Amino acid sequence: MNTTVDVLNILLPLLYGGLLFLYGRSFFKTASRADRLKTAALAVTVIIHLIYLLLRTILFNHPPITTPFEIMTVIAFCIAAAYLFIEGISKVHGTGLFVLIPAFFFQIISTLLISDLGEVPEILRSNLLGFHVTSALLGYAAIAVGAMYGLLYLMLYHDIKSNHFSVIYKRLPNLEILESMSFRSTLFGFICLSIAIGVGLLWLPIAFGEIFYSDPKLIGSLFIWVLYAVGLVSKRVAGWHGRKIAVLHVSAFIIAIFSITIVNFFFRSFHQFY
Repeated sequence: MNTTVDVLNILLPLLYGGLLFLYGRSFFKTASRADRLKTAALAVTVIIHLIYLLLRTILFNHPPITTPFEIMTVIAFCIAAAYLFIEGISKVHGTGLFVLIPAFFFQIISTLLISDLGEVPEILRSNLLGFHVTSALLGYAAIAVGAMYGLLYLMLYHDIKSNHFSVIYKRLPNLEILESMSFRSTLFGFICLSIAIGVGLLWLPIAFGEIFYSDPKLIGSLFIWVLYAVGLVSKRVAGWHGRKIAVLHVSAFIIAIFSITIVNFFFRSFHQFY
């Protein structure tokens, strides 16, 4: 099994590089063979990546969340899985080049620097913790995809307003579809974050025996959850749409990343297990 894990670790960045080639060729060249292959190739890559993560969990007897480079491969998987889901429900296949670039780079860094840890704190062997972290990463990946669609919306909006019809205008879906995809991605991410917070609150007293509701990372996660809840409600209740909602999704993601960075670098948390 160890050999299989090592082979898959080397194979994954090649698969993601192949996806970028297929989606890039499809974006810049119409009616190419890549149009017919890219979605199937994405599904195969996601399945192989899932198998890799499961085998790694079984081999080392802990979820792959113990080092930054293990988490990077989980992030790459979450981005690809989230995009596959959004592409499947939207039936829009022309934006993968932009979304999959960060997954490719996360996987390359993970492949080059990941280490095999056999001895880890017992708390990190919890499958419930693994589910909690994976749900959170999938949520953040989905809202990142939503922010990317918001950014693409703003780029296309700028092209149209300036009468500058570049390849972005010719190959991207229309503004209405981009807005819908941004909303769906963000909603999916919000649901995953809700699951992660709920599982975390269940796991916390089991793991520690007492609940640290004042923990900075918990407060930061709840702040991000409330931020996106307000954004989603604003679209439904206040009728926000178009450029306004695209700016909201991009701004909310920037604030979320800033919040996470501040908490991780300047505050101590029960999430720091070493």
